Amino acid sequence: MKINYRPEIDGLRAFAIIAVIFYHAKITLFNYEFLRGGFIGVDIFFVISGYLISSIVIKQLNFNKQFDFKFFFERRARRILPAFLIVIIFSILVGILLLQPVQLKQLSSSVLYSLGLISNYYFNTIASGYFAESSLTIPLLHYWSLSLEEQIYIVLPILIIFIY
Repeated sequence: MKINYRPEIDGLRAFAIIAVIFYHAKITLFNYEFLRGGFIGVDIFFVISGYLISSIVIKQLNFNKQFDFKFFFERRARRILPAFLIVIIFSILVGILLLQPVQLKQLSSSVLYSLGLISNYYFNTIASGYFAESSLTIPLLHYWSLSLEEQIYIVLPILIIFIY
């Protein structure tokens, strides 16, 4: 089963990345801050992921009359784990050098919840909001969206198989 390359999806990914960068960099042009919501980029990524996951599951069900969870998750792991682990390892090393004990403890919790792919729940309980000033110093806060995406990777195929 071959999945065709879709260049328009790469275009949407590029727009999503630009939206997130513009938000975090607070880029303005003629005193107008573009993409103030910031989450539009994350929302686009979630829609792309939902579309791609659904396409993969449905194509595999139509082609093989079954869905191979092991193959599906191996592909996801090969794509996501290298960068995911490099960021965590680098964050730990820098954290050991720069953070105070209380902050290092918070980093450790962030790492553990991120590795468990449930950091979105953890950050929801400790942060007063993603955009709050206090959130600027939370290590690995950006992993909340990756955890949510991985949870979607688990639930959506099961839901599609059930409906199929």
